[in-house]
Amino acid sequence: MDQQGVISLGEAFVDFISIDHTNNHYKQLLGGATVNVAVGTRRLGIPAYYLCKLGTDEISQFVEQEFRKESIDTSFSVHSESKKICGVYVHINASGERYFHAYVNETPDEVLTDDELRRGVFQQAKIFYFGSGTLFHEKAKQTSEAALKYAKDSSNMIAFDANLRLKRWVSEESCRQTVTSFLKYAHIVKLAEDELNFLAETNSLEAGIEKLSKWRIPYLFITLGSKGACSVINGNKVFVPAPLVDAIDTTGAGDAFMSALLYCFHEKGMPTNFTQIKEYLQFANRVGAAATTEIGSLSANFDKKI
Repeated sequence: MDQQGVISLGEAFVDFISIDHTNNHYKQLLGGATVNVAVGTRRLGIPAYYLCKLGTDEISQFVEQEFRKESIDTSFSVHSESKKICGVYVHINASGERYFHAYVNETPDEVLTDDELRRGVFQQAKIFYFGSGTLFHEKAKQTSEAALKYAKDSSNMIAFDANLRLKRWVSEESCRQTVTSFLKYAHIVKLAEDELNFLAETNSLEAGIEKLSKWRIPYLFITLGSKGACSVINGNKVFVPAPLVDAIDTTGAGDAFMSALLYCFHEKGMPTNFTQIKEYLQFANRVGAAATTEIGSLSANFDKKI
């Protein structure tokens, strides 16, 4: 069977994003890193499957409505009457940079469990994508481990994006140890520069890359904000600068970058030379930059011309 599509495993969020620098007025938007990636890949023309636990209340209905608008398949997700969707309040500083002001989760133990996963979706899809956003919770961590087994058994490409949110973890060391323990499973790993520094316990890009080399990550991508991004393959680095745009909100720029990478890997396969890697980076930089030109992680439009 011809496998097509990207699976995103995680938690759906509702982002309450400030619409101005006073941070007193908010816009309600579908959010969460894995959601952003699911939407991004679907908008680029790739089938997208989202795996999570949803509720039945008004906010969950809003989330499902937004998924339907984006033509994302949630038929492999499950429902619980007691589940409440997480809420994230995002403030914006004068430079347009986003920062997380508050995280509200009324039902932290209502997560998708390993016995609720269905193997069929992995047999249909080509790529399995996940992040660290739920790994702090033991049941969710077990679900990720089970999903990784299904993905490996189904010959999926496996992609991991750290997306560190330290406030959710009991300690920095717990976060570091857990996240690094998952690096060995992935073909594709994306880290922001500050995440690389945190995981490698260094302030140097070069030293961080060297320290992560022991996990033998086939394709490591590091985003460098307005400077661009680099990729590391077999110890060799490729750097591509970011295009210049009028950024007003950087929420979801890294997720848009990841979506573009997954599109490239889905459509063109694992790159075999530096010219191809550079093309992937240029496209991902362009999509990531486009995401900063509108308020909210899913507001900007971008094309799929590599």
